[in-house]
Amino acid sequence: MDAITGELRPGSADQTPSDPNNYKYELQCHLGGGDFDSVCLRRQIECTNGPDGQEGIPVIWYSMPRGVPGAVWSIHSGPTCLYDAQPEDLLPRIAADIQRQFESLPINAGTLVAQPSPHTLRGAETNFYADAQEQQFDVTMFGQKVHVVATPVQYTWNYGDGTVFGPQPSMGGPLPQERWGEKTRTSHVYAQTGDFQVVLTTSFQGTYSVNDGPPLPIPGQGQFSAPSQAVSVWRSITRNYADDCNVNPRGQGCPGVPSSQ
Repeated sequence: MDAITGELRPGSADQTPSDPNNYKYELQCHLGGGDFDSVCLRRQIECTNGPDGQEGIPVIWYSMPRGVPGAVWSIHSGPTCLYDAQPEDLLPRIAADIQRQFESLPINAGTLVAQPSPHTLRGAETNFYADAQEQQFDVTMFGQKVHVVATPVQYTWNYGDGTVFGPQPSMGGPLPQERWGEKTRTSHVYAQTGDFQVVLTTSFQGTYSVNDGPPLPIPGQGQFSAPSQAVSVWRSITRNYADDCNVNPRGQGCPGVPSSQ
């Protein structure tokens, strides 16, 4: 945050902000100069529940579009509490460290599903899809309450046979059993038999807010991998027979008859 203008500028100087707005805060009942609204002061929120029990200051957050001639500040959110005697000194530090914090969160990459599973056929389309959800976390950074929202945006599939698909925006989706074997956006054809470990990696985009302030974009994405899932690829053999097991109960493929290779 600029100590003179009060504008909040997340990230380092060499990063281009992806949020179209600038932000600043003002004391909840401040009228400008040394004047305060006495009626507002009687209704002013109490800020006594900060990290480690410290007191905070009640503020209103304002936003203004970047690069728009004649733009003016307007109320964005609040009133809310800001915890620190000099919070403007901490907000740039939080912005500089938020990417590392984001990547260290226990974000669930989602569930990987294969159809059919756990066995599929060589040369056939095996449908894979993911089930990933938005997640929210509350952490403390430099003594401030930080709320993080992580949203899945891209998916990478490592099919275990040397083939990698992604990152791309489709999580895929389930097929009814009668349609198994159809080609889908995220399906894969195995050329060899064997057991393969399939890994889903989900890319999340995040936002963060400090002490219930305005949500700000986290500059980079975080990549998180789901536990690998084993898929066994079998080969299929097709044989034609002149009669069925009612006519010839000793025929190949009938109950109790040993299979031939």
